Amino acid sequence: MSENREKLLEIRDLSVTYLTDDATLYAVNGLDLDLYRGETLGLVGETGAGKTTTATAIMRLLPDRVGKITSGTIQFDDVDITAASDAEMRAIRGRRISMIFQDPMTCLNPVLTVGDQISEVLETHGIRDKHELESRVDEMLSLVGIPPERKKDYPHQFSGGMKQRVGIAIALACEPELILADEPTTALDVTIQAQVLALMKELREKLNTAMLLITHDLGVVAEVCDSVAIMYAGEVIEYGSVEQIFYNEDHHPYTKGLFGSIPSMSEGQRRLHPIDGLMPDPSIQIEGCAFADRCPHATDLCRAEKPVTHTLEEGHIVKCHLFDKKEVE
Repeated sequence: MSENREKLLEIRDLSVTYLTDDATLYAVNGLDLDLYRGETLGLVGETGAGKTTTATAIMRLLPDRVGKITSGTIQFDDVDITAASDAEMRAIRGRRISMIFQDPMTCLNPVLTVGDQISEVLETHGIRDKHELESRVDEMLSLVGIPPERKKDYPHQFSGGMKQRVGIAIALACEPELILADEPTTALDVTIQAQVLALMKELREKLNTAMLLITHDLGVVAEVCDSVAIMYAGEVIEYGSVEQIFYNEDHHPYTKGLFGSIPSMSEGQRRLHPIDGLMPDPSIQIEGCAFADRCPHATDLCRAEKPVTHTLEEGHIVKCHLFDKKEVE
Protein backbone atom coordinates (compact mmCIF):
# COMPACT_ATOMS: atom_id res chain seq x y z
CA MET A 1 0.00 0.00 0.00
CA SER A 2 1.13 3.53 -0.75
CA GLU A 3 2.75 5.56 2.02
CA ASN A 4 0.86 8.67 0.85
CA ARG A 5 -2.56 7.26 1.66
CA GLU A 6 -5.42 9.74 1.91
CA LYS A 7 -8.06 8.91 4.48
CA LEU A 8 -11.54 9.01 2.96
CA LEU A 9 -13.71 7.56 5.74
CA GLU A 10 -13.10 7.79 9.49
CA ILE A 11 -15.54 6.24 11.96
CA ARG A 12 -15.01 6.80 15.67
CA ASP A 13 -16.90 5.28 18.62
CA LEU A 14 -19.99 4.56 16.51
CA SER A 15 -22.92 2.95 18.33
CA VAL A 16 -26.25 2.02 16.72
CA THR A 17 -29.35 0.62 18.40
CA TYR A 18 -32.67 -0.75 17.17
CA LEU A 19 -35.72 0.01 19.29
CA THR A 20 -38.32 -2.76 19.13
CA ASP A 21 -41.51 -3.39 21.08
CA ASP A 22 -39.77 -6.08 23.10
CA ALA A 23 -36.23 -4.78 23.65
CA THR A 24 -33.44 -2.44 22.64
CA LEU A 25 -30.94 -4.19 20.36
CA TYR A 26 -27.34 -3.00 20.54
CA ALA A 27 -26.23 -3.65 16.95
CA VAL A 28 -23.01 -1.60 16.79
CA ASN A 29 -20.98 -0.82 19.89
CA GLY A 30 -18.14 1.70 19.87
CA LEU A 31 -16.96 0.91 16.34
CA ASP A 32 -13.72 2.46 15.01
CA LEU A 33 -12.88 2.15 11.32
CA ASP A 34 -10.65 3.83 8.72
CA LEU A 35 -10.82 3.55 4.93
CA TYR A 36 -8.40 5.16 2.49
CA ARG A 37 -9.07 6.57 -0.96
CA GLY A 38 -8.74 4.02 -3.75
CA GLU A 39 -8.44 1.05 -1.37
CA THR A 40 -10.75 -1.84 -0.47
CA LEU A 41 -11.47 -2.70 3.15
CA GLY A 42 -12.98 -6.09 3.92
CA LEU A 43 -15.44 -6.09 6.83
CA VAL A 44 -15.61 -9.72 8.00
CA GLY A 45 -17.74 -11.43 10.61
CA GLU A 46 -20.62 -13.78 11.30
CA THR A 47 -24.25 -13.01 10.59
CA GLY A 48 -25.42 -10.59 13.29
CA ALA A 49 -22.02 -8.96 13.81
CA GLY A 50 -23.35 -5.54 12.72
CA LYS A 51 -21.74 -5.31 9.27
CA THR A 52 -24.82 -4.28 7.29
CA THR A 53 -25.93 -1.93 10.07
CA THR A 54 -22.56 -0.18 9.78
CA ALA A 55 -23.06 0.30 6.04
CA THR A 56 -26.62 1.59 6.40
CA ALA A 57 -25.45 3.98 9.13
CA ILE A 58 -22.83 5.37 6.75
CA MET A 59 -25.59 5.90 4.16
CA ARG A 60 -27.93 7.22 6.88
CA LEU A 61 -30.54 4.68 5.78
CA LEU A 62 -31.38 3.16 9.16
CA PRO A 63 -35.11 2.41 9.50
CA ASP A 64 -37.12 5.40 10.69
CA ARG A 65 -38.09 5.45 14.37
CA VAL A 66 -36.39 2.07 14.86
CA GLY A 67 -32.69 2.43 14.04
CA LYS A 68 -30.72 5.19 15.74
CA ILE A 69 -27.09 6.33 15.91
CA THR A 70 -26.64 6.85 19.66
CA SER A 71 -23.00 7.97 19.73
CA GLY A 72 -19.91 8.51 17.64
CA THR A 73 -19.00 10.23 14.37
CA ILE A 74 -18.78 9.23 10.72
CA GLN A 75 -16.45 11.57 8.84
CA PHE A 76 -16.56 11.14 5.05
CA ASP A 77 -13.90 13.34 3.44
CA ASP A 78 -15.10 16.87 4.34
CA VAL A 79 -18.60 15.83 5.51
CA ASP A 80 -19.72 14.83 9.00
CA ILE A 81 -22.32 12.22 8.06
CA THR A 82 -23.83 12.09 11.54
CA ALA A 83 -24.52 15.84 11.51
CA ALA A 84 -25.52 16.21 7.82
CA SER A 85 -29.06 17.29 6.96
CA ASP A 86 -31.43 15.10 4.95
CA ALA A 87 -30.92 17.34 1.92
CA GLU A 88 -27.14 17.01 2.19
CA MET A 89 -27.44 13.22 2.45
CA ARG A 90 -29.66 13.06 -0.65
CA ALA A 91 -26.95 14.92 -2.55
CA ILE A 92 -24.28 12.49 -1.29
CA ARG A 93 -26.10 9.18 -1.80
CA GLY A 94 -25.53 7.82 -5.29
CA ARG A 95 -23.22 10.71 -6.18
CA ARG A 96 -20.36 10.40 -3.69
CA ILE A 97 -21.33 7.21 -1.81
CA SER A 98 -23.15 4.30 -3.44
CA MET A 99 -24.26 0.91 -2.17
CA ILE A 100 -24.42 -2.48 -3.86
CA PHE A 101 -27.04 -4.50 -2.04
CA GLN A 102 -26.82 -8.14 -1.06
CA ASP A 103 -29.72 -9.59 -3.04
CA PRO A 104 -29.79 -8.74 -6.77
CA MET A 105 -33.29 -10.22 -7.00
CA THR A 106 -34.88 -7.56 -4.79
CA CYS A 107 -32.72 -4.43 -5.15
CA LEU A 108 -34.06 -3.62 -8.64
CA ASN A 109 -37.50 -2.18 -9.43
CA PRO A 110 -39.40 -4.88 -11.37
CA VAL A 111 -41.61 -2.40 -13.28
CA LEU A 112 -38.81 -0.18 -14.68
CA THR A 113 -36.35 -1.08 -17.41
CA VAL A 114 -32.73 -1.37 -16.30
CA GLY A 115 -31.89 1.64 -18.49
CA ASP A 116 -34.48 3.77 -16.71
CA GLN A 117 -33.09 2.72 -13.33
CA ILE A 118 -29.58 3.81 -14.28
CA SER A 119 -30.97 7.04 -15.78
CA GLU A 120 -32.85 7.79 -12.55
CA VAL A 121 -29.58 8.01 -10.59
CA LEU A 122 -28.00 10.27 -13.21
CA GLU A 123 -31.04 12.56 -13.38
CA THR A 124 -31.21 12.84 -9.59
CA HIS A 125 -27.67 14.16 -9.58
CA GLY A 126 -27.98 16.75 -12.33
CA ILE A 127 -27.77 15.11 -15.77
CA ARG A 128 -30.89 16.16 -17.67
CA ASP A 129 -29.92 16.09 -21.38
CA LYS A 130 -31.62 13.10 -23.05
CA HIS A 131 -28.73 12.28 -25.38
CA GLU A 132 -26.19 12.51 -22.56
CA LEU A 133 -28.34 10.22 -20.42
CA GLU A 134 -28.63 7.64 -23.22
CA SER A 135 -24.88 7.76 -23.84
CA ARG A 136 -24.08 7.40 -20.14
CA VAL A 137 -26.47 4.45 -19.71
CA ASP A 138 -24.88 2.69 -22.70
CA GLU A 139 -21.43 3.37 -21.27
CA MET A 140 -22.27 1.97 -17.84
CA LEU A 141 -23.86 -1.19 -19.24
CA SER A 142 -20.85 -1.78 -21.46
CA LEU A 143 -18.57 -1.20 -18.48
CA VAL A 144 -20.15 -4.11 -16.59
CA GLY A 145 -20.28 -6.38 -19.62
CA ILE A 146 -23.95 -6.02 -20.63
CA PRO A 147 -24.82 -5.18 -24.27
CA PRO A 148 -26.26 -1.62 -24.35
CA GLU A 149 -29.22 -2.76 -26.47
CA ARG A 150 -30.53 -4.60 -23.39
CA LYS A 151 -31.23 -1.31 -21.58
CA LYS A 152 -34.93 -1.62 -22.52
CA ASP A 153 -35.21 -5.02 -20.81
CA TYR A 154 -36.75 -5.52 -17.38
CA PRO A 155 -34.99 -7.15 -14.37
CA HIS A 156 -36.91 -10.44 -14.74
CA GLN A 157 -35.28 -10.89 -18.16
CA PHE A 158 -31.82 -11.12 -16.59
CA SER A 159 -30.06 -13.91 -14.70
CA GLY A 160 -28.94 -13.41 -11.10
CA GLY A 161 -25.39 -12.59 -12.15
CA MET A 162 -26.60 -10.10 -14.76
CA LYS A 163 -28.90 -8.46 -12.20
CA GLN A 164 -25.91 -7.99 -9.91
CA ARG A 165 -24.00 -6.40 -12.79
CA VAL A 166 -26.92 -3.99 -13.29
CA GLY A 167 -26.76 -3.18 -9.57
CA ILE A 168 -23.05 -2.44 -9.92
CA ALA A 169 -23.74 -0.24 -12.97
CA ILE A 170 -26.29 1.77 -10.96
CA ALA A 171 -23.83 2.13 -8.07
CA LEU A 172 -21.04 3.30 -10.39
CA ALA A 173 -23.16 5.56 -12.63
CA CYS A 174 -22.02 8.79 -10.97
CA GLU A 175 -18.45 7.54 -10.36
CA PRO A 176 -18.70 7.71 -6.55
CA GLU A 177 -15.73 8.09 -4.26
CA LEU A 178 -16.92 5.25 -1.99
CA ILE A 179 -18.85 2.05 -2.69
CA LEU A 180 -20.43 0.01 0.09
CA ALA A 181 -20.72 -3.56 -1.20
CA ASP A 182 -22.93 -5.67 1.08
CA GLU A 183 -22.04 -9.30 0.32
CA PRO A 184 -22.47 -8.62 -3.42
CA THR A 185 -21.67 -12.20 -4.49
CA THR A 186 -23.55 -14.24 -1.86
CA ALA A 187 -26.52 -15.02 -4.12
CA LEU A 188 -24.35 -15.98 -7.10
CA ASP A 189 -22.83 -19.29 -8.16
CA VAL A 190 -19.03 -19.57 -7.92
CA THR A 191 -18.37 -18.95 -11.63
CA ILE A 192 -20.40 -15.76 -11.74
CA GLN A 193 -18.99 -14.78 -8.34
CA ALA A 194 -15.46 -14.86 -9.74
CA GLN A 195 -16.51 -12.75 -12.73
CA VAL A 196 -18.25 -10.13 -10.55
CA LEU A 197 -15.26 -9.89 -8.16
CA ALA A 198 -12.86 -9.45 -11.07
CA LEU A 199 -15.13 -6.77 -12.52
CA MET A 200 -15.36 -4.87 -9.21
CA LYS A 201 -11.59 -5.01 -8.76
CA GLU A 202 -11.02 -3.74 -12.31
CA LEU A 203 -13.51 -0.90 -11.96
CA ARG A 204 -12.08 0.14 -8.60
CA GLU A 205 -8.62 0.48 -10.14
CA LYS A 206 -9.97 2.28 -13.21
CA LEU A 207 -12.06 4.83 -11.28
CA ASN A 208 -9.89 5.04 -8.10
CA THR A 209 -12.97 4.29 -6.02
CA ALA A 210 -12.67 3.16 -2.40
CA MET A 211 -14.77 0.17 -1.39
CA LEU A 212 -16.07 -1.25 1.88
CA LEU A 213 -16.65 -4.92 1.10
CA ILE A 214 -18.92 -6.69 3.59
CA THR A 215 -18.45 -10.45 3.53
CA HIS A 216 -18.02 -13.59 5.59
CA ASP A 217 -15.82 -15.22 2.93
CA LEU A 218 -12.10 -14.91 3.70
CA GLY A 219 -11.29 -16.19 0.21
CA VAL A 220 -13.03 -13.14 -1.28
CA VAL A 221 -11.10 -10.89 1.13
CA ALA A 222 -7.76 -12.38 0.03
CA GLU A 223 -8.70 -11.81 -3.60
CA VAL A 224 -9.81 -8.16 -3.62
CA CYS A 225 -9.03 -6.37 -0.33
CA ASP A 226 -6.11 -4.22 0.82
CA SER A 227 -7.00 -4.28 4.51
CA VAL A 228 -9.31 -6.27 6.78
CA ALA A 229 -11.47 -5.46 9.80
CA ILE A 230 -12.70 -8.44 11.82
CA MET A 231 -16.05 -7.56 13.39
CA TYR A 232 -17.74 -9.30 16.30
CA ALA A 233 -20.84 -8.29 18.29
CA GLY A 234 -20.88 -4.78 16.87
CA GLU A 235 -17.21 -3.83 17.22
CA VAL A 236 -13.95 -4.26 15.32
CA ILE A 237 -11.78 -6.65 17.33
CA GLU A 238 -8.89 -6.88 14.87
CA TYR A 239 -7.71 -4.69 12.01
CA GLY A 240 -4.74 -4.88 9.67
CA SER A 241 -3.52 -5.24 6.11
CA VAL A 242 -4.39 -8.42 4.22
CA GLU A 243 -0.80 -9.61 4.68
CA GLN A 244 -0.91 -8.99 8.44
CA ILE A 245 -4.23 -10.77 8.90
CA PHE A 246 -3.41 -13.74 6.68
CA TYR A 247 0.29 -14.32 7.46
CA ASN A 248 1.01 -13.09 11.00
CA GLU A 249 0.87 -15.61 13.84
CA ASP A 250 -0.59 -13.29 16.51
CA HIS A 251 -4.37 -12.91 16.21
CA HIS A 252 -7.51 -12.45 18.23
CA PRO A 253 -8.91 -15.91 19.19
CA TYR A 254 -12.00 -15.18 17.08
CA THR A 255 -9.85 -14.51 14.01
CA LYS A 256 -8.02 -17.79 14.64
CA GLY A 257 -11.40 -19.49 14.89
CA LEU A 258 -12.46 -18.08 11.52
CA PHE A 259 -9.32 -19.39 9.86
CA GLY A 260 -9.65 -22.70 11.69
CA SER A 261 -13.14 -23.23 10.29
CA ILE A 262 -11.86 -23.11 6.69
CA PRO A 263 -11.36 -26.60 5.23
CA SER A 264 -7.78 -27.45 4.28
CA MET A 265 -7.03 -29.06 0.92
CA SER A 266 -3.60 -30.25 2.05
CA GLU A 267 -4.23 -31.70 5.51
CA GLY A 268 -6.99 -34.12 4.50
CA GLN A 269 -9.42 -33.04 7.22
CA ARG A 270 -12.43 -35.30 7.71
CA ARG A 271 -14.43 -32.72 9.71
CA LEU A 272 -14.61 -28.92 9.90
CA HIS A 273 -13.68 -27.10 13.10
CA PRO A 274 -16.44 -24.55 13.78
CA ILE A 275 -16.30 -21.97 16.55
CA ASP A 276 -18.34 -23.33 19.46
CA GLY A 277 -21.31 -21.34 20.71
CA LEU A 278 -23.36 -18.50 19.25
CA MET A 279 -23.15 -14.74 18.90
CA PRO A 280 -24.28 -13.04 22.17
CA ASP A 281 -27.83 -11.76 22.55
CA PRO A 282 -27.80 -8.21 21.08
CA SER A 283 -30.39 -7.05 23.63
CA ILE A 284 -27.88 -7.52 26.48
CA GLN A 285 -25.05 -5.06 27.09
CA ILE A 286 -21.95 -7.08 27.97
CA GLU A 287 -19.58 -5.82 30.66
CA GLY A 288 -16.48 -7.67 29.51
CA CYS A 289 -15.28 -9.17 26.22
CA ALA A 290 -18.21 -10.16 23.99
CA PHE A 291 -16.32 -13.25 22.79
CA ALA A 292 -15.51 -14.56 26.29
CA ASP A 293 -18.22 -17.24 26.40
CA ARG A 294 -16.88 -18.82 23.19
CA CYS A 295 -13.16 -18.25 23.75
CA PRO A 296 -10.94 -21.17 24.86
CA HIS A 297 -8.56 -18.71 26.55
CA ALA A 298 -11.17 -16.70 28.51
CA THR A 299 -10.44 -15.75 32.13
CA ASP A 300 -12.39 -13.95 34.85
CA LEU A 301 -10.77 -10.72 33.65
CA CYS A 302 -12.22 -11.25 30.17
CA ARG A 303 -15.73 -11.54 31.59
CA ALA A 304 -15.35 -8.53 33.89
CA GLU A 305 -13.52 -5.92 31.78
CA LYS A 306 -13.59 -4.91 28.15
CA PRO A 307 -10.18 -5.34 26.49
CA VAL A 308 -8.29 -2.29 25.31
CA THR A 309 -6.78 -1.89 21.85
CA HIS A 310 -3.25 -3.22 21.42
CA THR A 311 -0.92 -2.42 18.52
CA LEU A 312 0.94 -5.57 17.43
CA GLU A 313 2.81 -3.73 14.70
CA GLU A 314 2.21 -0.61 12.63
CA GLY A 315 -1.27 -0.89 11.15
CA HIS A 316 -2.18 -4.12 12.97
CA ILE A 317 -4.36 -3.75 16.07
CA VAL A 318 -6.29 -6.21 18.21
CA LYS A 319 -8.68 -6.00 21.20
CA CYS A 320 -7.91 -8.91 23.52
CA HIS A 321 -6.67 -9.40 27.09
CA LEU A 322 -4.24 -12.06 25.84
CA PHE A 323 -2.08 -9.19 24.57
CA ASP A 324 -2.09 -7.13 27.78
CA LYS A 325 1.49 -8.22 28.50
CA LYS A 326 2.63 -9.02 24.96
CA GLU A 327 2.07 -5.72 23.18
CA VAL A 328 4.88 -4.82 20.82
CA GLU A 329 6.28 -1.42 21.74
